[in-house]
Amino acid sequence: MAEIYKFFTDDDIVPGDIQTISQPIWSENMNPFSQSYSSNIGFFTSSAQLSQSGDYYSNTYHRDPQTSANSAVQYAIAYGNKKGSGSYGDPNTTGQNVNDTPTRAIYSQYRNMLLPPTDQSFTFSDGLGGTDNPDDIFVINVARSRFRQKIDPGNWEIRLGDGATPSAWNTNYSTFIDASGQGDSPTINEAGRVFGIYSGSGGITSSAIQFGLFYPDQGLLVFNATRLSSSLTMPVDKRDPDTLDQIPLQPRNHTLLYRRVSGSSHFLCRSEEKVTSTHYFCRITNKQFNFSNNPTFVTGSSGQFLHASMVRNPSVYITTIGMYDPSNRLVAVAKLSRPLLKGFNREALIKIKLDF
Repeated sequence: MAEIYKFFTDDDIVPGDIQTISQPIWSENMNPFSQSYSSNIGFFTSSAQLSQSGDYYSNTYHRDPQTSANSAVQYAIAYGNKKGSGSYGDPNTTGQNVNDTPTRAIYSQYRNMLLPPTDQSFTFSDGLGGTDNPDDIFVINVARSRFRQKIDPGNWEIRLGDGATPSAWNTNYSTFIDASGQGDSPTINEAGRVFGIYSGSGGITSSAIQFGLFYPDQGLLVFNATRLSSSLTMPVDKRDPDTLDQIPLQPRNHTLLYRRVSGSSHFLCRSEEKVTSTHYFCRITNKQFNFSNNPTFVTGSSGQFLHASMVRNPSVYITTIGMYDPSNRLVAVAKLSRPLLKGFNREALIKIKLDF
């Protein structure tokens, strides 16, 4: 029987090599996400998604999902209102109960996800030493598959079209960043680190007014919708549910922000990921792994070598190394770039790098 297992010793394992990797978040290595990046790349929504869950949020794709098989979701935009305004509820509910509205559900979802249990609303600094507690928020939720571990603080920038003229938004816009580039320390809560969002560009803020909160570990930008609406001349529909129950469609305020992002056509963002690498040295001496359990290696009932020339000089090729746990369960496989000849007159040292 050929030898098939060999134990790693402490001398064979070098653990603890940690590297921080920062790279563009968006598909096809776009940075920034812009309509001018390449042909057929831009800001698109899906009619199928909007018809199913469009009352709650809208996904943004980098290619048209109606025509491109390579389109991928980059981020989602949602609008939430603590009082349920800006949407109407289940038509089967008597009186259009505000507890059933999409905007209230969105607000409650992100409040439960991001705030301590004792906090009932999002709080933003007004830049004058006080705080602002608006009833409504806009949320940009970057797809988990895009940012993976976290968004890199100080390495994102978004432009939002400013004013009432959509055709001018590519040149008339406001730019927002977090203040980590100026040494702003984050606060820490149940959702991880929290940075303030301010107007500014290139890592330099231009105002002390807090327009939102940035959660890098969650991939979320939460904007003060009331302040953003007044700053960008963006008319958010905040009518009560009982006022809206006669209209044929939901207001879908989140589409307002989508148009401002796509109109300015600039969303720069990078991910930050800590990769831990462990190196395993597979030391194969001249007397080890010179045979194979493959049935084609032998012939006859007595197990004779198929080729007589291998009786005293067997030759095999190493192509794959399997790594097993103590219960002999295969947990990882390493493939060599090309087969490695092995025999009694050859030894090998193969280094495997395992990232996680």
